[in-house]
Amino acid sequence: MKTTILALALAAALASPALAQSVGEKTGINSALGIAPKTEDFIKEVAMSDMTEIEAARIAQQKGNADEKKFAETMITDHTKTSEELKSMVPGEMKAAIPTSLDDAHQKKLARLRDAKPEDFASEYDSMQVSAHKDAVSLFERYAKGGENAKLKEWAGKTLPALQHHLEMAQALDKNRK
Repeated sequence: MKTTILALALAAALASPALAQSVGEKTGINSALGIAPKTEDFIKEVAMSDMTEIEAARIAQQKGNADEKKFAETMITDHTKTSEELKSMVPGEMKAAIPTSLDDAHQKKLARLRDAKPEDFASEYDSMQVSAHKDAVSLFERYAKGGENAKLKEWAGKTLPALQHHLEMAQALDKNRK
């Protein structure tokens, strides 16, 4: 089944290059194939990720243990910084690509955190952080290697080490919980 879906997504991506990266980014096929996202997709994904990270960290500051609260503080600081940097670098004609609110999928992730029972919060938050930072590292790596916009491409490369460090921190949180 997965092979069929992958083959269909790949066929669609190859058949329609202009649409392919958007569809590919949305389905995760670009990540699996190591294809750089379109600039609009990169901007949207970074902004959405930053907003989600900041809000998840605020929830963790209320519900998390001491390690999660410390991690959350770093997430708020670092993701606020990357949001500001992104906004300052996006070319005028692409400013519309920056979302101003979270989409349904990201709101549902945050709702799971808000609704988590105290004994389940660490499991939800820690694993969410590992997954989110794996996705972010992949996104930034792919854009740094093959992005269309030179400024954003350079920024992705410079930002990548911090995201890799966030992933290591999230993995340590998750490991310490088990």
